[in-house]
Amino acid sequence: MKILQILTAILLPPLGVYLTIGISPALIINILLTVLGWIPGIIHALWIISKQSEQYNV
Repeated sequence: MKILQILTAILLPPLGVYLTIGISPALIINILLTVLGWIPGIIHALWIISKQSEQYNV
């Protein structure tokens, strides 16, 4: 699942965030960042995915 999340974060950043945490304020922020620029959306999506995986690895 992690590889799928990373691939979707690169191709469609909001989808990567949605697969990771579902509907949340972070998803709205990611949609706005993706509309403003694709690269900020990717960075935010990868950050959300890595932050979520850190919480489960503790």
